[in-house]
Amino acid sequence: MQRVALISLHTSPLVQPGSGDSGGMNVYVREVASALAQAGVECTTYTRAHRPGLPDEVAVEPGHRVVHVPAGAFDLPKEALADEIDVFTAGVQDHIASGSGVDVVHGNYWLSGVVGHRLKHALDVPLVSTFHTLARVKAEGGDLEPSWRDQAEAEVIGCSDAICVSCPEEERQFRRLYGDPAGRVEVVPLAVEHAFFAPGDRCGARQAVGLPLDRPVVLFVGRIQPLKAPDVAIRALAELGDPRAVLVVVGGASGIEGDDEVAVARRLVAQLGLVDQVVFVPPQPHHILSSFYRAADVVIVPSRSESFGLVALEAAACGIPVVASAVGGLLNIVHDGVTGLLVDGREPARFARALHQVLADPAGATAMGEAAAVRARRFTWSFTAARLRRVYHDLVAEPQRQLVACS
Repeated sequence: MQRVALISLHTSPLVQPGSGDSGGMNVYVREVASALAQAGVECTTYTRAHRPGLPDEVAVEPGHRVVHVPAGAFDLPKEALADEIDVFTAGVQDHIASGSGVDVVHGNYWLSGVVGHRLKHALDVPLVSTFHTLARVKAEGGDLEPSWRDQAEAEVIGCSDAICVSCPEEERQFRRLYGDPAGRVEVVPLAVEHAFFAPGDRCGARQAVGLPLDRPVVLFVGRIQPLKAPDVAIRALAELGDPRAVLVVVGGASGIEGDDEVAVARRLVAQLGLVDQVVFVPPQPHHILSSFYRAADVVIVPSRSESFGLVALEAAACGIPVVASAVGGLLNIVHDGVTGLLVDGREPARFARALHQVLADPAGATAMGEAAAVRARRFTWSFTAARLRRVYHDLVAEPQRQLVACS
């Protein structure tokens, strides 16, 4: 049986996505570990103890456990966690040494990648890295990261035996910005749980989540932060010029300036005279999101950058057309003109025109939604786990390892 240490330093897969530092990566780590465990891979996810009273270990299901590692004060923001890498790494290494060891270390996000890099050298095991976001990618979208993060990512890339990207577009972007790494690059897509995310009755969904039955509904799902661009969604609603349309924003504050970003979004709504047209909904349990998707006429994803675009895939699986930025993984998820519409640039007016195109043509929107649901069926967690299991197996059997010293 393969034994894998999944590293998720800054956010726990047990935490509800949609606020703070919790998002699509939480879903990825949780679902991947579950699918791997069901495929016979023993998975232990190591995450930082982020609040008092957490158990040392949580047995999620057979073959899948989460270990809370003490590292720093409970209320540390993500931006301060780099200072806790040494303590966290030591805690993970001690826990591994107290058990039966591991065959592979798999880091998620750059902080976890640094931890994985150090564990690789300490334990002499292969390192798999999934970055989810990268500094150079974010910079192209206008979100600058510190130079030391970029340097740390470059070192992790140089020592990774395999780097997992979510789609062909992310691979192209990665190779353009970072060149061809010494280790292998593997396309390992995200997926959806189709038992929850599937087409259903719109009226029933609206009644379930308390939305009006007789008004067009545009849905935004994501954390309230500049990267996800909720301001573009709000301004697009204003540009749409339809007083009957409702924008539903499902998500919460994120990062050290999260509360300020929420306040900015609410002020923008008031300034644009949209108080009666915008509904803010707090983060929802992941399986409940499916009802919000089914309640929508269209889902808007105006992100500045996206490595994959899980929201777009979840909406597609529910049979809802998506209007999305033409960036990153969204280029692979949304088939322009077939399952939704891709928008070049950041201008709200362009998003408004795309929204109008969907809302003004119910028959066309239905056809897009049906095509989206069919296309989404290929994305399953069991397939994702099978890809990862093969990568792990190949690396364990491979005697050569990439070796770049840790800084």
